Amino acid sequence: MQTMLITGGAGFIGANFVNYALENTTDRLVIVDNLTYAGNLASLEGALRDSRVHFIKADISEKESITDVFLKFKPDRLVNFAAESHVDRSIDDPSPFVQTNIVGTFVLLEVSRKYIAGRSDEQRSGFRFLHVSTDEVYGTLGETGLFSETTPYSPNSPYAASKASADHLVRAWHETYGLNTLITNCSNNYGPYQFPEKLIPLMLLNAIEGKALPIYGDGGNIRDWLFVDDHCSGIMLALKNGLPGGKYNIGGGNERTNLQIVDRICEEVEKVFPAASNPALLKLGKQSYSDLKTFVSDRPGHDRRYAIDASRIRSELDWKPIHDFESGLAKTVKWYFDNRQWCRTVLEGKYQRERLGLKAE
Repeated sequence: MQTMLITGGAGFIGANFVNYALENTTDRLVIVDNLTYAGNLASLEGALRDSRVHFIKADISEKESITDVFLKFKPDRLVNFAAESHVDRSIDDPSPFVQTNIVGTFVLLEVSRKYIAGRSDEQRSGFRFLHVSTDEVYGTLGETGLFSETTPYSPNSPYAASKASADHLVRAWHETYGLNTLITNCSNNYGPYQFPEKLIPLMLLNAIEGKALPIYGDGGNIRDWLFVDDHCSGIMLALKNGLPGGKYNIGGGNERTNLQIVDRICEEVEKVFPAASNPALLKLGKQSYSDLKTFVSDRPGHDRRYAIDASRIRSELDWKPIHDFESGLAKTVKWYFDNRQWCRTVLEGKYQRERLGLKAE
């Protein structure tokens, strides 16, 4: 049995990947998470009942703690999801993003490098360090074009800059030290277990509760949306078959404006909870969920468009997404509607869906 170390495994994508790995590998899974606001054991409730799963609460930027994990569990591969990830929060306070995303990645790389130095040739050659990154490192696109693996980095937010810095460290540890690293850069993920500060869960929960649906600027900012299970399958393929030192963009090919996303959410919520039977809307005198849409001032430095060219992972690793946007969104809305207790648990005392990221100074 091999051992996979999954950092940030109690977060949104990490928790979904844990479930995916349980179903698609025989590995022992060692989950490390510091359980900050966006990481929650409620997202791992089912996985933690499996004897193959071990959980350690630790900060990836604390070298002693991470060294102890390596010495105890002797991982064969590491997948790094651990990150502060919300752009608006990075505008309010960039320091946690620098500490976790940059310093934390550096610590993981250094501990990995020193760990494999004491292993056999076979173990060193078999070790993999996969770093999960974002398309935001590339900056913004005009009306046409796609981000490829060779697109120059041009991050425009503190979050994107911290992830870009981490990507450069990962690449350098391969080039300088020969550590078998891989980088994946994904488009916007959506699906179960996403913390409700992000667009899709925020909008659908607000709609259900009859709260305003705040849309930044003119709602014309475009993102490429990827269902989280499809992302997990791409990560697993890159981990197993990707070329060390390689970089793979993973995108769903589902470009939508934010306004289009909100309109589709309103339609899907209507299917599972008709506005005519929602007491919150009746109390407000609203006839439809679309009546809750509200345009607000734009986010500082808001990138206009992202879109991923995923042709490399498609051709080299034979990856393709299973979900189109319509089927993925329908699954997502139903999951949140059926799992309101999870939402209450992860939000308790942490975040009340207020707007963040208003500080431009």
